[in-house]
Order: sequence, then structure tokens, then C-alpha cells
Amino acid sequence: MLRIISLSEAQSFVARKTVRLAEAEASCDRAIGLDPAQYPSYLLRSELRVQAPEANHIAELKTLLGRPESTYRARVFLGYALAKELDDVGRFDEAFEWFALAARTRRERLSYDVATDELKLRRIAEVYSRERMSESASLSRKSARPVDSSRYLFIVGLPRSGTTLVERILTGLPGVRSNGETDNFSRALLAHARDEGDVFARAWAADQDAVAADYARYTGYVTAGERLIEKLPLNFLYAGAIHRALPEARIVLVSRSALDSCFAMYRTLFAAGYPFSYELEELGRYYAAHERLRAHWRSVLGSALHEIDYEDLVREPRRVGAEMAEYCGLQWRDAAIEIQENSSVSLTASAAQVRRPIYGSSSGRWRHYRAHLGTLIATLRAQGVTIPET
Repeated sequence: MLRIISLSEAQSFVARKTVRLAEAEASCDRAIGLDPAQYPSYLLRSELRVQAPEANHIAELKTLLGRPESTYRARVFLGYALAKELDDVGRFDEAFEWFALAARTRRERLSYDVATDELKLRRIAEVYSRERMSESASLSRKSARPVDSSRYLFIVGLPRSGTTLVERILTGLPGVRSNGETDNFSRALLAHARDEGDVFARAWAADQDAVAADYARYTGYVTAGERLIEKLPLNFLYAGAIHRALPEARIVLVSRSALDSCFAMYRTLFAAGYPFSYELEELGRYYAAHERLRAHWRSVLGSALHEIDYEDLVREPRRVGAEMAEYCGLQWRDAAIEIQENSSVSLTASAAQVRRPIYGSSSGRWRHYRAHLGTLIATLRAQGVTIPET
């Protein structure tokens, strides 16, 4: 029996086919031909390359979306696909209409309150305060640790902030391997959380040696001298906990300018998670809460945290990459920035983009949409986030 591939399987195909994106596009066309309701394949096909005015699927997508019987899945997947292709060809006002429709459709199916996330991020900073972290570090230095935590590298940040680019550069260096986006650390931490207080207090009270041992077990064998990357953006929330349990681990925090960061999330359909990204006011409020926690981690972790600015990275990849490698204790080589030559697998939303050389064209993309981002801009400013006037 013929089986139609799922979106995750198609993404995996793209990831493993490295630069054979034309072949992947042909596979999407075949899947669509066999089942026109295979809506994820339309979106994947749109994302495989930058569409051109003379070669795109805009008319086809508009026709499909114009049908009165369009389902939820059709409006979401086809809406994001059409918006992406319109963006590629410079029809930005039209693109935003479809980004907004697809995001609104997705948001209607989610049960979410951004105030809950704001409270959680504030609570993390309260529990992992500067004073408590300093006291914990003093106690930790007096005892031997069961795990060599220097072998672990954590890449954290908001989604679409450049974490995948950093991963690709680091895995281009000798002796570095990526575990991808796993929940290994949070699983180990919460498995040893105590029974008193809220989840954050219970996590703080966890046996740190047990957390480290379980984390090492979950990640699997790491050869002598090898470094292992964990690239789950949400590990940002656990930066303090990571440092307590794995004090020699390296934490690389990637960020980009507020409006580029927010719009990059807004224009993306995530497979799961990030429910704040589908409505502009919620997106602005979450971004501001994230920024406040970032400032807290910077104050608390000091040199244990290495920050990467996405705009700096794409403008000067050799300099920023070499500094990052030095922080991680890795031997730098310039070839690492040739990310299109990196054959390792990527299953993130950036799986197709990382098959191209490093580019900076996404910086400032929000400016094409400024007329439509009034709610986001007003929310960020009200939350104290500095953004440009023009």
C-alpha cells in the first residue's frame, strides 16, 4: 500500500539530502499529486528555496485557499506557504495578510494565556536569584562532581534567533557533535524535583549530582575529548539550573534585534510549542519577559554565559565564530563558517536555510512590514524594549 509521507518525514528527507533540495521539491510535488490534501507538503515545498517572480506557486496556493470548503489545516499550512512565497517575491502587504490569517487561524485552536508565561519567567528569576546562585556555587566548589560537565555545550535563545546557525558552525569544528533539540536536561531536572513548593522551588531543591548523572545517562556515550551540543531553545529557561548541575558546561545564548526576532517567529508555523508567537501583542509581551530574564541570567551567570548577537554573527562570522569557539574550548578553523558544506542533520525550521551559505538578508526584514506591526511595536515599547524609530 502506498503511504503518503508526513511533514516530519519530509523535513527529515530534506535534512538528510543536504544540498539536494530540487530532489526534495520534486518529492513534495509527487506527494501533492497523490493526495492534494497533503497540506504540509505545500509549505515544505515553499520553504525549500527562495521563490522567484517567474517560478513560484502563488497562483496555485491562492486557488486552493479560495475554495469555500477550506479546512483548518488548509488555511494554516497553505496560508503560511502563500505568505512565504509572496514575501520572497517582494509583495509584502499581500504576504502580511496571509501571515496574519494563518497565524490567527492557528491561535484560535490554542488554549494559552501569556500572563501565565510572564509569571513563570519572573518566578524563575526569583528562585534562581543572584544570592542563591552565589551561595550554591560556593558549596559546589567544595565537593567533587560525578559528571565531567565540560563535555556539554548548550545553545539557547528564542526560536528563529540564530541557534541553528550557531549549531552548524560549531558542528563544523573537530570533535563536536549535536544531540539536536531534546528535553534531556529538563527531564533529568524534574525527575529529581522535591515535593515541597511550586515546580520552580522543587526544581531548585533537586539533588544536583543526581540531575547531572541522569542527564549524562540520557545523552548517551560521549567519547574522550568529544563535545556534545544540546540545542533546544527553551533550555534558556533552565540556564541557572544547567549551571548548578553542570557547572563546567558552556552556555551560548543567541539573540537578535527585537523586531527581527519577533517577526521571524510570527512568520513561522511551529510544529509544537511557542503559542505566544501567533498574536502580535502576546508576542511582544513574551519577548519583553524573555529580555528581562536574559538580563537576569547575564547578571547571575557572568562569564559562564556567552552571548552571541545574530546580526554580528552574520556580518563577521569568522570573528564571532572564533570567539565562540574559544569560549567553548574548541579549536577554531575558518572552514566552519561554510555551513552549506556541513553534512550533519538538521530537523529544525531552518533545515533548508542552513544548506545555503551564511547570509544576512533576513536582518531588517521587519521594515517591509512596519505598517502592519503597530500593535507589536507599541507593546514592545510599553514593556520597555528599545526599538528603532525607523
